[in-house]
Amino acid sequence: MNETVIRGFQGYFEDFELGAVYRHSRGKTVSELDNVLITNMVINTAEPHFNEHFAQADPMFGTRTVFGGINISMVIGLAAQDTAQHALREIGMDKMRLFTRVVHGDTLYAYTEVLAKELAPGGGVVTFLHKGYNQSDVLVFSGERRALIASRPPPNDQEQQQ
Repeated sequence: MNETVIRGFQGYFEDFELGAVYRHSRGKTVSELDNVLITNMVINTAEPHFNEHFAQADPMFGTRTVFGGINISMVIGLAAQDTAQHALREIGMDKMRLFTRVVHGDTLYAYTEVLAKELAPGGGVVTFLHKGYNQSDVLVFSGERRALIASRPPPNDQEQQQ
């Protein structure tokens, strides 16, 4: 994959290039706390997410599986430092796909491709394709996100005089 690693990225509308692929700089290891706490907080009653005894007894699982909503949230969260810092409004998410299971101890990494840009008052709407991979470079999640991103502010008078 040919991508640009983001470091010190401003994230204004003008900074996103159509077709660019960005590798976000951080990863996140999914802990038991992440999975069990959030699964219970959202009242997800699917036992393979929080009942180790149940998961071990079922040959399909063998161990607890991380709730997909957590995987989605973590990947989008890892991308947010670069793609949401100047977001004025989240417009929507679409085409969300979970490809393989995630278990406690897996580490997720995020990549973002800029699919579309359209001007709007105060900035523009950017369509991102976010992808999450585990530590073995296996695709675990992909989904599109649209956000209204602010334009770069004009330089102030002091900057213009320098």
